Amino acid sequence: MSKKNLLCIATRKSPLAYWQANIIKKQLENLFPYLTINLLPLLTEGDRLQNSALSKLGGKGLFVKELERALLNHEADIAVHSMKDLPMDLETGLVLGAICKREDPRDVLISRFRQSLAELPSGAYVGTSSLRRQSQLLGLRPDLRVGLLRGNVGTRLDKLAAGEFDAIILAAAGLIRLEKADCISEYFEANRFVPAPGQGALGIECRINDKEVLNYISKLTDPDTYYCVLAERALSRELGGSCQVPIAAYATPLDQGQINLQALVGNLDGTKLIQVEKRGNIADAEKIGLLAAQSLRNLGVEEILKEIVNINS
Repeated sequence: MSKKNLLCIATRKSPLAYWQANIIKKQLENLFPYLTINLLPLLTEGDRLQNSALSKLGGKGLFVKELERALLNHEADIAVHSMKDLPMDLETGLVLGAICKREDPRDVLISRFRQSLAELPSGAYVGTSSLRRQSQLLGLRPDLRVGLLRGNVGTRLDKLAAGEFDAIILAAAGLIRLEKADCISEYFEANRFVPAPGQGALGIECRINDKEVLNYISKLTDPDTYYCVLAERALSRELGGSCQVPIAAYATPLDQGQINLQALVGNLDGTKLIQVEKRGNIADAEKIGLLAAQSLRNLGVEEILKEIVNINS
């Protein structure tokens, strides 16, 4: 078998990352039955450092550095990422070759006693690792307490079950993929609790000059998801987005080739939540993201972002 028929997928070692890598593996094998595809599981720095907030460690790039290094060293041919974890700027020599059809993008509440957000008692202790979730949560319920929650999906659910928290907030997509959606107490609608840029979508990264691999993985791109995530990431990149600042963005395709983008920036205690909405031609997705970023700037988000960066530095 020639080398071009062999592919290696770099993946994190968490159960969700394995699921994501395996679903891409199966889709590629269905499209190209002659391919032999193996997985290369890697432990990332973000997986090793579980006791500190991501905003204090330098951002979500902690989950992809080892995978990108494997690509650059030709130890793997592609890497599968949750798009919400992928930094806005990739390493030189790498490219995002595909963005796959998005799973449910919403955030969800899982509470010990199946309570909704409105039903949680005052002072309830809610776990999350996301400043974006913290900001919006406290905007809705300023009487709640928020604590740091790190670890994979199973670890977070175990901490809830052990009574460390009264409730936790996770992404619906991961729970659905791991067949754990029955534990969800409440889905937060995206116009009420805006998701992270790229949430629910998978991206496939490879070397920019590997044309054959690019041809394989490009077949997995979902056009609507691609343009929606492009708009979300354009906004986040323009505002210096990372997990160090609570930026939310969610785009949806509309009829007649249009796209609608919701974007939000908030401070850490949820007392300032600035939200805008833009729509336009889906082919202008990136431009729409930039226009939304400018609208947020005009409404004063730079002051919020600088304040948060100073807190985390």
